[in-house]
Amino acid sequence: MKETTSISQKIKQFVLLFFPIFVTQISLFSMSFFDTTMSGHASATDLAGVAIGTSIWIPISTGLTGILIATTPIVAHLVGSKQKEKVSHVVTQAVYLAIFVSFIVILIGFFAVSPILHAMHLEPQVAQIASQFLNIIAFGIIPLFVYTVLRGFIDALGKTRTTMIITLLSLPINIILNYVLIFGHFGFPKLGGVGAAIASTTTYWCILLITIIIVRTKEPFSSYGVFQCFYRLSISSWKELLKLGIPIGFAIFFETSIFAAVTLLMSNFNTTTIAAHQSAINFASLLYMTPLSLSMAMTISVGFEVGASRYKDAKHYGFIGIGLALAFAFVYSLLLFVFDENIASIYTNNPVVHDLTKQFLVLAILFQFSDAIATPVQGALRGYKDVNVALIMTLVAYWVIGLPLGYILATYTPLAAKGYWIGLILGLAFGAIFLLARLLQVQKKYIAVKSR
Repeated sequence: MKETTSISQKIKQFVLLFFPIFVTQISLFSMSFFDTTMSGHASATDLAGVAIGTSIWIPISTGLTGILIATTPIVAHLVGSKQKEKVSHVVTQAVYLAIFVSFIVILIGFFAVSPILHAMHLEPQVAQIASQFLNIIAFGIIPLFVYTVLRGFIDALGKTRTTMIITLLSLPINIILNYVLIFGHFGFPKLGGVGAAIASTTTYWCILLITIIIVRTKEPFSSYGVFQCFYRLSISSWKELLKLGIPIGFAIFFETSIFAAVTLLMSNFNTTTIAAHQSAINFASLLYMTPLSLSMAMTISVGFEVGASRYKDAKHYGFIGIGLALAFAFVYSLLLFVFDENIASIYTNNPVVHDLTKQFLVLAILFQFSDAIATPVQGALRGYKDVNVALIMTLVAYWVIGLPLGYILATYTPLAAKGYWIGLILGLAFGAIFLLARLLQVQKKYIAVKSR
């Protein structure tokens, strides 16, 4: 990144940051998207099994990678304050932490997966597919977590186009493997939803390998000396990463796990309902990649400006990001309203699942505007290294308001499964309002300090 002097320059630089991040996030999400859609065309049972498996895996993986995302604002501050010599040590320590966390997750998963699936009282075939999916995806935890650290380093330098290229190189591998392994083409066995897990795990390793090669050999990354010297493990560095990363990770976990919890609660309904819910939430999650990408761009741009003590510039980037997010939300709402029939057809050819998916997609419209505020605001707050309040607000919005209200509506009203969606929508709206208020407060505080 570089210093800018006008709003137009900031908009241009922000868009140049955002677009590659957006393509990267869409590409990464496409792995889950193709897992779900292609499994759905194998059978409703495969779709339900993958839905349950991903509902357990995604909140854990995103929450823990959220901890490792702390690499981005830390490196952005160092670059903004011209402390380049400290970057390699921070990145190396974050890689060590990523590997350590990976082994902890694998160990816990070894003992916890079977009891969790048993407690859900799933249909036997659905439970088997979910169990196999999770066992295989465990082999992709280490490469995914280490890649998250390296991506945070690359993005913090403002080189988001590089991570876009890495992901685009890896995506065809995932699609081809899904096609071959789910449906059993070219002499391979037909594995259904289990094949989707093998495809994703293989792709994670490919992404990591490509990223390491680039970081070691290409400028400007190689000039930072990452992996050229393996530092001794530093507990103080881990503390710095965890102090910032744990609130970020838990905030992400509370947000993603609430959707997973709803999917798991859907197991009280039939397989058709699970499949329709998963289809709709999968497409809504695809649209969520836009505010999420804007959030990441805001962390980089705001963190760079705060590191350089240019607090008014940081404030400008905050509002640029929110404005773009609201514009996208309006477009996506129209998309969901007009093309609900076509979108549902992407996921299934089962007429019952298709009609129920359309009903959930209409509700997904209400998510768009709250997401457009809440998610980018969290990215801006991370740029300020202000993460604790966002953690509390996210917990309250989803787990104190959203889920209990959804359970009441789903259990005691004719809304049934759709009651969970309405509860989440109201919880998210509450969170968006309070997160925006927090951002305005933080911006005011920093500018007041600068003016003294």
